[in-house]
Amino acid sequence: MPEDCIFCRILSGELPSFAVGENERAYAFADISPATRGHSLVIPRVHANDIHDVAPEDLTACALLAKDVAARAVARLHADGVNLLNSAGAAAWQTVFHFHIHVIPRYERDPLRLPWTPVPADQGEIAAAAAQLRG
Repeated sequence: MPEDCIFCRILSGELPSFAVGENERAYAFADISPATRGHSLVIPRVHANDIHDVAPEDLTACALLAKDVAARAVARLHADGVNLLNSAGAAAWQTVFHFHIHVIPRYERDPLRLPWTPVPADQGEIAAAAAQLRG
């Protein structure tokens, strides 16, 4: 556990948090800088820097807990939708280097906007990237 990891400090009880849910391998808590009402974070109990570092069992536990939190956001907060977001690396806007999934409830008239507007791209480039990504 890195000493400077804020999420590890939350898990250890050194820093406070508003718990939202948990399971054996993951913990969910309210984001203190929420994008929308009910914005939560889901983290593994074992430190992992990002998606490339997280153990498969911890990733599974985080995904299942994120699904549960998302369902509760719709049922209890009356969210109209939910975004799940993960950032890996500074270039992808990761600011806390402990793997986490943002569970962001969405409401019809909330001001939050995604960082891009999808537009069709060159089919040849799409095919070339897909070929490079294939297992």
